[in-house]
Amino acid sequence: MEDYLLTCYTKKFFAFPCPGCGGQRAVLLLSEGNLKESFLMYPGLYPLLIFLLLLLVNKIYPFKNYHKWITPLAFLTTITIVVSYVYKLYHIYF
Repeated sequence: MEDYLLTCYTKKFFAFPCPGCGGQRAVLLLSEGNLKESFLMYPGLYPLLIFLLLLLVNKIYPFKNYHKWITPLAFLTTITIVVSYVYKLYHIYF
């Protein structure tokens, strides 16, 4: 399965990782049942999966006050990805 992972062109051409780097490997680790390693690889995966699941559930079974759940979850997902990206860049280059 690891042979089919896509290359990060940001890292390939510009020599630094993008905010999504590690996401594919984290999904692969999660599918193997390695929850901790998956989280350490890409911390934004869990809130992103919950966010996508909520979008799917609302598409199939629309519920009231949808925006009260989706907005904070979108914010949490974005903050988690940005903070983990800055943390990763800081530890790579400093």
